[in-house]
Amino acid sequence: MLALPFGFSSGEALFLAAALFGAAVIRGLSGFGFSAIFVLFAALVTNPLRLIPVVFSCEILMTIFQARGIGPHIAWRPAITMLIGAGLATVPAIYIMARLDDAMARLVISGLILCLCALLFSGWQIKRPVGDGGHVLAGMVSGTANSAGVGGLPIAGFLAAQPIPPAVFRATMIVFLTGIDMMALPVMAMNGLVGPDLGVGILFALPIIGAGVWVGSLYFERIPQSRFRQGIIVLMTLLALANIARLVL
Repeated sequence: MLALPFGFSSGEALFLAAALFGAAVIRGLSGFGFSAIFVLFAALVTNPLRLIPVVFSCEILMTIFQARGIGPHIAWRPAITMLIGAGLATVPAIYIMARLDDAMARLVISGLILCLCALLFSGWQIKRPVGDGGHVLAGMVSGTANSAGVGGLPIAGFLAAQPIPPAVFRATMIVFLTGIDMMALPVMAMNGLVGPDLGVGILFALPIIGAGVWVGSLYFERIPQSRFRQGIIVLMTLLALANIARLVL
């Protein structure tokens, strides 16, 4: 029988498993929000930095479950230019994040997510076509945020501010998230954030995530995406506020 990874108690493991399943359902439904929601729930009971490599590894593997049928909907040029920008920011951002203590890391992560939620909830719209430079800049912001495991949020806001069909939004997000996670993992390993519990964590997490993504994908076309994304933002805002309150009060 496999021991629980990261020294978790059975209660903590059950809490995180439920959070992981719920976050995966949301990923299957919308293509974004998985990492941020799980990281926020995890921050309620532990330092989420040590779980981010597990989340990223599973997010890469999740693409296998979601890859069917997304090819025609991927906006490749924006995805590639955004990935270039993310690559420029990934190394320095992870270097800094890896050197924060437990409480500061949780506070920075929650504060960053709260700011990004405010941007997402503002209804900000881009009224002119975005060129390659704009996509590179958005990718740099995302690469910075990905040091906290939430690189999808800036890009979700950036893409949602443009007139992009839901299927294109979802497919492009899936490709981009996979790319930035593949960039981040080796950099995290070089900064001591990938430990021996990674493999066991993936073994525990992957079946839960696969089931959640499958359930969410079943209902993708039945749920109004704009309203659903607003609900996700509200949930992330409440979780971020709860984490900040626990740390500063």
